[in-house]
Amino acid sequence: MINELSRPAPVAYLRRTRTPIALAQGDGIGPEITQAVLHILDAAQAQVSFTPVKIGLESYNAGASNGIAPEAWEAIRSTGILLKGPVTTPQGGGFKSVNVTLRKALGLYANVRPVQSFAPYISTLHPEMNVVVIRENEEDVYAGIEHRQSEDVYQCLKLITRPGCERIVRYAFEYAKQNGRKKVTCMTKDNIMKMTDGLFHRVFDEIGADYPQIQKEHMIIDIGMAKVATQPERFDVIVTPNLYGDILSDVVAEISGSVGLAPSANIGNEMSVFEAIHGSAPDIAGKGIANPSGMLLASTMMLQHIGQSETASLIHNAWLRTIEDGQQTGDLTQTNPLSTMEFARAVCDRLGEMPRRLPAAIYPADAKPIKVETKPVSGIPPRRNLEGVDIFISSRMQPMDLAKRLQTIVPQGSELKMISNRGVVVWPSGLPETHLVDHYRCRFTSKSASQLWVVNLLIALNRIQLDVIKTENLYAFDGKMAYSAGQGQ
Repeated sequence: MINELSRPAPVAYLRRTRTPIALAQGDGIGPEITQAVLHILDAAQAQVSFTPVKIGLESYNAGASNGIAPEAWEAIRSTGILLKGPVTTPQGGGFKSVNVTLRKALGLYANVRPVQSFAPYISTLHPEMNVVVIRENEEDVYAGIEHRQSEDVYQCLKLITRPGCERIVRYAFEYAKQNGRKKVTCMTKDNIMKMTDGLFHRVFDEIGADYPQIQKEHMIIDIGMAKVATQPERFDVIVTPNLYGDILSDVVAEISGSVGLAPSANIGNEMSVFEAIHGSAPDIAGKGIANPSGMLLASTMMLQHIGQSETASLIHNAWLRTIEDGQQTGDLTQTNPLSTMEFARAVCDRLGEMPRRLPAAIYPADAKPIKVETKPVSGIPPRRNLEGVDIFISSRMQPMDLAKRLQTIVPQGSELKMISNRGVVVWPSGLPETHLVDHYRCRFTSKSASQLWVVNLLIALNRIQLDVIKTENLYAFDGKMAYSAGQGQ
């Protein structure tokens, strides 16, 4: 227990320049929790000044398809930091997610979500959990490149790059090193996606070798996520590609006791955005019952990021003491629940106090924002040879009939290697039970393949009135096949 005399007083910053921060209240419960957080920051004498920006429904309704007013970009880029409430993305086509737009446009490659349990004060089955999910934030299927290709088939492209993998993996190890974490776990699905997720796993192994003091492990995402749900205490830092990390961090937050407690930081080398991980909860908006904890803890991450670690610790420890004292919002307790602003005032009343039982929050004063640069490509670039082409055709023909027609236009010295449907080979082999849709991948190869050869194939396919919807060139790099075989080949 902390002695009364050892409690820190509110931090006094004399003659210090206030750090400018862009502030977006967001939608739904956003304005309510934002006001609560600002009340606490003011009481703790955080040396920040806020510039309000319009992000969310108001901007969508004003015609900004990405939900960000044009003038907001200037404020965000001039400050380099945004504290953001939750935002609602309108349903239906034509609207882009604010979060994804910010992350990609501003180069916020690292999403950092620390989650821990606060037992026995917040009910959880996993009282020892203390894990940080670090998620790649720009690539994967979140590139948002989608197409409708036929009557039956829609496509979403999964893009994984070596520089993207290198940055997020290096960030995860640097974060672990800076914060005294002992182990980094990588989770992918490279038993299925051997090239994309395989690259992420390979880069993890390569970069991990530079950190011999940190334990390393790799897990397939399905069993890894199952272990997180049942044994989260065995994990320390987890690094993943974008989609897996998005799902995983919500799972971790939920099993901690409440998604409403989890903060999130989106970090780039020049820009940063801090927010709660939860949504705008329009069903409870305006009722004054929302929990501001996620956004408040995101603000403490922001304070550490801008060099105000003492204030970050001050607020976080007051929040812990408030939780210990049973002063909680209705999502956490049914016994005398506090309103949003009542909770904020309870935290303010405890500024300078320390938790009695929960571990105190300590934000290292010497911690600096982690910046990761990818290494420039050096040496001789790999030799790239065109070996063939996958031509995607929309047709409801049977595979054998389609193959017969295709073979009439195969150039001399070339070969129709296979036809697949949704990735499963249906010609020259296949099973009658395979369900077919109007989307065939037809693989042509040639020892003399060239771009002109591909063009001539397309002209020939047009001549026999087959509906081409997409092509993908098949390359070998330094003699190694750089494309996947069909399932069943």
